[in-house]
Amino acid sequence: MNVSQLAEQLRRDHMFMKDVTRWEVLPARSARTAPFPAWLDPRLKPALEKRGIHELYIHQAQSLEATARGEDVTVVTPTASGKTMCYNLPVLSAILKNEDARALYLFPTKALSADQVSELYDMIEEMGVDIKTYTYDGDTPAAARKAVRQAGHIVVTNPDMLHSGILPHHTKWVKLFENLQYIVIDEIHTYRGVFGSNLANVLRRLLRLCEFYGSHPRFILCSATIANPAELAETLIGRPVTLVDENGAPMGEKHFVFYNPPVVNRQLGIRQGCIPVTRTISGMLLKNGIQAITFARSRLTVEVLTKYLKDLVRDPLGNAGKVRGYRGGYLPGERREIERGLRAGQVDAVVSTNALELGIDIGALDACVLCGYPGTIASAWQQAGRAGRRQGTSIVFFIASSAAIDQYIVNHPDYLLQKSPENALLNPDNLYILLSHFKCAAFELPFAKGDCFGNAPGTEELLTYLSEENILHEADGKYHWSAEDFPASEISLRSAASENFIIIDITDPARHRVVGEMDRFTAPMLLHENAIYMHEGRQYQVEKLDFDACKAYIRSVDVGYYTDADLNISLSLLDVEREEPFAGTAAAALGEIKVTALVTMFKKIRFDTHETLGFGHVRLPETDMHTTAMWWTLPDALAERMAGDRLKNGMMGIANLLRIVCPLYLMCAPQDVAVVYQVRSPITDKPTVIIYDNTPGGIGLAQKAFSMRDLLLEKALQVAEDCGCEHGCPSCTGPAGEIGEDGKRTAVRLLKELLK
Repeated sequence: MNVSQLAEQLRRDHMFMKDVTRWEVLPARSARTAPFPAWLDPRLKPALEKRGIHELYIHQAQSLEATARGEDVTVVTPTASGKTMCYNLPVLSAILKNEDARALYLFPTKALSADQVSELYDMIEEMGVDIKTYTYDGDTPAAARKAVRQAGHIVVTNPDMLHSGILPHHTKWVKLFENLQYIVIDEIHTYRGVFGSNLANVLRRLLRLCEFYGSHPRFILCSATIANPAELAETLIGRPVTLVDENGAPMGEKHFVFYNPPVVNRQLGIRQGCIPVTRTISGMLLKNGIQAITFARSRLTVEVLTKYLKDLVRDPLGNAGKVRGYRGGYLPGERREIERGLRAGQVDAVVSTNALELGIDIGALDACVLCGYPGTIASAWQQAGRAGRRQGTSIVFFIASSAAIDQYIVNHPDYLLQKSPENALLNPDNLYILLSHFKCAAFELPFAKGDCFGNAPGTEELLTYLSEENILHEADGKYHWSAEDFPASEISLRSAASENFIIIDITDPARHRVVGEMDRFTAPMLLHENAIYMHEGRQYQVEKLDFDACKAYIRSVDVGYYTDADLNISLSLLDVEREEPFAGTAAAALGEIKVTALVTMFKKIRFDTHETLGFGHVRLPETDMHTTAMWWTLPDALAERMAGDRLKNGMMGIANLLRIVCPLYLMCAPQDVAVVYQVRSPITDKPTVIIYDNTPGGIGLAQKAFSMRDLLLEKALQVAEDCGCEHGCPSCTGPAGEIGEDGKRTAVRLLKELLK
């Protein structure tokens, strides 16, 4: 059965349709094309025609024209629209015409780098020319690194390797820096907040070295759909860009089905879980031979769904390779194997976290199932875009969980279908981040008086400060690095990346093998002793978690349950730096806090029925993070006037509003800052709303929030009052199901009192 036949059958199924809140059909769109530009090297055209490409889509043609004019270009089109051609064609043409020309490709992950190199190899093989394309990352063998530095026409890497492995050692990369013509940055929508702010400063360092070596490269940037692609690109590279966002790629008809699981207990308002419903719908696609991807929000959900689907297709020998799981923590070789299987059509179903949301080539699938709302409109469309061939019909199922935001979206589908995607935000001039990279730049190349660091402000002040701290030494009008340490080694672009835990299978005493890895923050929840760790649907019991050695030892088991742990987060005060009266008897303060994460217990959950079988204790050390925070305390008199749950609902509404406005006005990504409310805070002993940096040590966001605390409250109030909803929605205070019928009204009243 194909997608069109399945869609027709489901629409006639009364039992299925009674839980569908909206069935939207997005019409097919034909391709809009343009001829190849005359300036492309003639050897490219036959290679493309062998692949069935006889013309360019209009966005590809517009991008190539802007590149030929010497402009920096940002291409923003949906998934699988051929953005890769926008940079591969000008780069390959330039190298074919001048064998000394060089290009640098930056991708956010190693997986994406490996995927793009594979596609480039195919193009180069097709032409039968000698264009050396190399990946340079942590997995590149030491013996191969010299060849990459000296002979690589196209060097493919990631921001972390550029920051710590290339720029500080630029004297070994003279051939690259002297001849660099193009810098390609893909998936720029991932460079938000701390990560994006760090990358913008890495690019300032890169361009400074290019200028020193006499090259003037152009940028080609690509992004998924976000609200501010040109602004993001210009902030990243510090230069104006030409925006290309008119998509010319064809698209087949797409069905978008919003499904709300049925109510199973009317008195308590409990709905059927989204995991069993996802299992049913994904299983239906699998049985009908429709190649599909299912997205889930957590690693555990991915593994549970993978097991369910593998059980459907397992042969008498126990093989179930047509169903695969995919998530962070799988080893690189295993992930590449799954990607190849999808492209070759050997895998019928894959269950993934957002790890497959990026532009890794997994071929064009026919269906996509979203098990719950992924958190942003941009992510939802990225995931939905994984289904849909250029011809033919595709289908996307959005299956709502019982969470308030899922329930809002499934009952207000226009919020997802019509509201524009979110902004991507960063702040490269954040003093903490800027100063760190300024040190790296001084290590790489001395500063002369009057030099600039890209478009960063305050270069003279930074030079003076570093000289006074004896980090730089001034001589003959130049500032030289004089400290002993290697500054790049102390900076993690993605905030504080701790060492990962290695997961070792000890089922066979004669042969222990590494099956995966996990970050330090997640390990206590999924790798505590007696946890059931799941990998590709197989069950393992954790025998031992060695915190000091960062190793977990697991043994294969076959039990009828999985485990889920509870993580408790608590805040405690370390120091108050400033405290000021605010709105009469209220107060605002800035200080240092300790954020403690502790896993105390886990529950055993039966497969199929999802009933709880029992509980167990977890005995692991706490994970502490020291960071900076600012907070508002509400006046006692105001709190006393709020009866029952009104105060809690109102404070929850304010916290939700601040989660919206803080990233906008602090110029960071939502995950960089945390907003919590406490009806009786252990920090102040009063009702308190707290904003803290979600990074060890902080990067200055709490200080900035403290200095603009009035503005943040004003903008929070404005968002609530400008929103047309009556009782709350995800665009303001949060859905009424989360904050109560009076939550929005109470939040507005509290904000007005604080702003008097």
